[in-house]
Amino acid sequence: MKFNHIAVCRTDSIGDVVLTLPMLHTIREQYPEAKISFIGRTYTKPVIEINKNINRFINWDDVADKTKKEQAEFLKAQEIDALIFAFPDKTVVKAAFWANIKFRIATFGRMHTLLYCNKKVIFSRKNSNLHESQLNFNLLAPLGIDKIPSLEKIKTYYDLDAPKAKLPQEISDILAKSSKNIILHPKSQGSAVEWSEDNFLQLAKMLAAKGYTVWFTGTEKEGKLVPKLAQIKAENIIPLFGQMSLQEFIRFISQTDGLVAASTGPLHIAAAMGKIAVGLFSPRRPIHPGRWQPVGENATVLVSAQLCEGCKKGGECTCMQNITPEQVLEAVLCFNE
Repeated sequence: MKFNHIAVCRTDSIGDVVLTLPMLHTIREQYPEAKISFIGRTYTKPVIEINKNINRFINWDDVADKTKKEQAEFLKAQEIDALIFAFPDKTVVKAAFWANIKFRIATFGRMHTLLYCNKKVIFSRKNSNLHESQLNFNLLAPLGIDKIPSLEKIKTYYDLDAPKAKLPQEISDILAKSSKNIILHPKSQGSAVEWSEDNFLQLAKMLAAKGYTVWFTGTEKEGKLVPKLAQIKAENIIPLFGQMSLQEFIRFISQTDGLVAASTGPLHIAAAMGKIAVGLFSPRRPIHPGRWQPVGENATVLVSAQLCEGCKKGGECTCMQNITPEQVLEAVLCFNE
């Protein structure tokens, strides 16, 4: 088979996009002469653009509010031979059908992929024991790629360029003076079960006592949800809620030792960059670390050994509170001391 232009579509969250990037490594290996594009959204563009295998970012937000005809014409103009739906956005799937893209690849799992995609792969993400990054490789079977790499191999498949954004001078000056910097990212925009604010506060104080400069990060809105962290005034503990764009944040992660968070985008960015990435997880399926752990040379996870009563009954999860600040501190220190 020969493909001149292969595109991958992932129009959802940052973490999902990061875990889709390794499959591009294999596409590039198999089709070195092909143009590779990534269809995404404006807010994930900074992550997509630092991948070396992507020739072009196609911003679906440019036509998200257009008519169905205009969306189809937009895709048709890209001259895509094969479009892989790592996330089967219904609007994009239909536009690809009307644009008559030759290979429209997705899972059987949804009615719109069954109707509008002509290359369908059978597998279940929810019930599989594979990691999310590995599951994406199933979608490459119609391209003649039928091997799913180990997580050890996937660690080397991100192929990221150095982020080019410039940090605010005040942040750069502090980083330059501090030999050890760790990011604590307490919120997840609802994508994960979260560790408590008090646990993060205790961990920050323990890390500062060990000589780390501790940075609390998140959006301005998230900062309002953790006022103890956003308003903290303590030596070597710095809140940065709402103070950086995603481009700057990616650059910032690259300049630190690493990051502690629940299962969220920044955790996967840190892991992809080879930074310390300590993930805090519930054991409940399908949000367990077997599916969503950070994958990187210096990534690790902490997870409750047992399901809480809430998880057993399908209710509110309290598993994360079984992870102690002392355990997280030890996980961070094992990489640097």
